This record gives sequence, C-alpha cells and structure tokens, in this order.
Amino acid sequence: MSRPSQPKLTADHNGVSVIQSQAHASSSSSLPAAIAGLQQVPQLVPADPSSAGGKALPPSKMKKPPADKDSEEYRQRRERNNLAVKKSRMRSKQKAMDTQQRVNELKEENERLEAKIKLLSKELSVLKDLFLEHAHNLADNVQPPAGAEGSSPAPNSSSTNGQ
Repeated sequence: MSRPSQPKLTADHNGVSVIQSQAHASSSSSLPAAIAGLQQVPQLVPADPSSAGGKALPPSKMKKPPADKDSEEYRQRRERNNLAVKKSRMRSKQKAMDTQQRVNELKEENERLEAKIKLLSKELSVLKDLFLEHAHNLADNVQPPAGAEGSSPAPNSSSTNGQ
C-alpha cells in the first residue's frame, strides 16, 4: 500500500514558495517509475497568499508612493485631472442640453400632430354627415319596383292622367 504524500514547503531566492510532494510507494506497488516521477514535480505557488491567481495588477491598480504635493509631477497630474474633469462636465452639460432640445422638438411635433388629428376628425365628421344626408335623400327619392305597386301608396293620380 502507498502512503499519502506529505507536501514540503520551501522558499527560493526570489521569494516564491515551492511545494514539493514526494510519492511514497511501497516495493509491492506495480506503478511504473515514470508515473512515480511525475508525482515528484515541484509546484510553484506565490509566497504572498494575498496575490490571488498569480495575476499581475494593472498599473492603475498598483499602489504608488504618494507624490509630494509640491513636486512637479504631482502638479502636472492634478492639472491633467482638472482638465479631464472640466471636459467631462462640459460633455455632460452638452448632452443634457441636446436632450432638452430634442424633448422640445418632440413636444412641438406632438402638438402639431394633435392639431392635425383634430382638424381631420372635424373633416371626417362633416363628410360623414354629408354622406348620411345624401344617402337619406336618395332613399326618399327611390321609385318603388314595378311588381310591388299594391304595397306602396299610389302617386298623385292627376299627374298621371294628364288632365
């Protein structure tokens, strides 16, 4: 039977910790020597456990020593930052003004379209009334069919006689 390996932690000259695990195989084990050799490969882990995953921080996230407030570099950085802030605020104000202008244009267009709807509704109402009046007049002037004389009142007889 084989015993579980005991990891051994050592540090190299670069400050990187190295975990070494050694396989303890018994003489009765039938594992080839190549597989046993694979288990003895050292693993590199960071010496500082706070740096996760071995990923490097981007320059913006790295801690820089605080610059002296009287230094030229600090003054230049502050000046660049002040300009960037001013530019950002101007863009924001311009965007708000553009949006307000668009809102005003849309309100005007909406009012114009609502006025057009009112006008078209009035026109529709007038045309509908004309159509109904015309249809009613046509219905009054329709001559009865020839086969239905007994069911409708007779026209004025004096006009039909001609005397």
